Amino acid sequence: MLWIAIRMLTGDAQKFYGLLFGIAFSTLLITQQLTIFVNLIERGASGVYNAPEAEIWVMDPVSRTTDVNYAMPSTALDEVRSVPGVEWAVPHLRAAASVRTSAGDLEGVAIIGVDDATLIGLPERLLEGDKSILSRPDSVIIDDGGVVNLFENGEEPIGQRLELNDQRAVIRGIADSIPSFTSQVTLYTKYSQALNFVPGTRNRLTFVLAGVSEGLSAEDVAARIEQQTGLKAETRQEFADAGVSFIVENTGIPTNFGITVVLGFVVGVAIVGLTFSLFIRDNIKQFGALKAIGVTNAKIVSMVGAQAALVGTVGYALGVIGTVVFIYAFSGNPFFKGFYIPWQIPLISLVSVIIILAMTGFIALRSVLNTEPAAVFR
Repeated sequence: MLWIAIRMLTGDAQKFYGLLFGIAFSTLLITQQLTIFVNLIERGASGVYNAPEAEIWVMDPVSRTTDVNYAMPSTALDEVRSVPGVEWAVPHLRAAASVRTSAGDLEGVAIIGVDDATLIGLPERLLEGDKSILSRPDSVIIDDGGVVNLFENGEEPIGQRLELNDQRAVIRGIADSIPSFTSQVTLYTKYSQALNFVPGTRNRLTFVLAGVSEGLSAEDVAARIEQQTGLKAETRQEFADAGVSFIVENTGIPTNFGITVVLGFVVGVAIVGLTFSLFIRDNIKQFGALKAIGVTNAKIVSMVGAQAALVGTVGYALGVIGTVVFIYAFSGNPFFKGFYIPWQIPLISLVSVIIILAMTGFIALRSVLNTEPAAVFR
């Protein structure tokens, strides 16, 4: 009987493809938008992920993220180093600046000063150049996304001279880094050099990056730092989560993407529900004939369930594949760099498809179950 149900469904090609389109489009919209949403808000933690060596981030108590911060006095570095359990601690500067290119264009950039001796705070991998080039005078390393934003005509960035707050800066390397939430151009340099690039203020130390002694947990050492220094200390994961939460709480991104996901669900219900109802209505005589020869309502329900399972499986697969193709096709775009599909998102899409099919199948089944077997002979 299930084979008969499948033949009934595929025999009406127009409605069969309509059902596939409805499920596939709904799955694609939900999966794609949730994927972009998750990856976009994770950009709020890009500054933390780009400094993989730091186990603890120490900051002024009012600082919230790597971009929303308040500078500390330089003495904070020695205070952190004096805390038991701190293996090492280095300065880290993050500041905004304006840069003028050789072509005369003005661009806002983020200046990141890393430790002079260890270069802790620099992205782990460079696409061009070597970390040692920062030892040369006026040297900076630009992030790969910044190359696209700053040199739109395909110019070679290596060796380009920039005017950075009336100071000369020379690009000598390209970092493979995770873009920031705003995709702002980022320049990495030594901490001592960064102090020359950014306007002078009384307090200029943005963060202190610290490592933990062997055998101790980052949570315990962070608590010690807060107790002894009065500064705020967060583990790598805690500070990354704070960056994500800041975007969720202070932007309209969750609302906008949520509306799109809901619309994808509603569109799926509308298309699949209408098409499924038309399919059932057009085949009501066949279902009536089956009931007339003794097929029970339970068997009818299993037949419609098989039809819904076929449509759902194929449509869901097409939607997920479409999302994968979309992410792969735009992987070369700096905006989509590093985008991935968390395993929870296809699961959410699958649950949505099941709910759509259950709702529409229940509505469509009512007319079949209420049909009298004798109606086929009238």
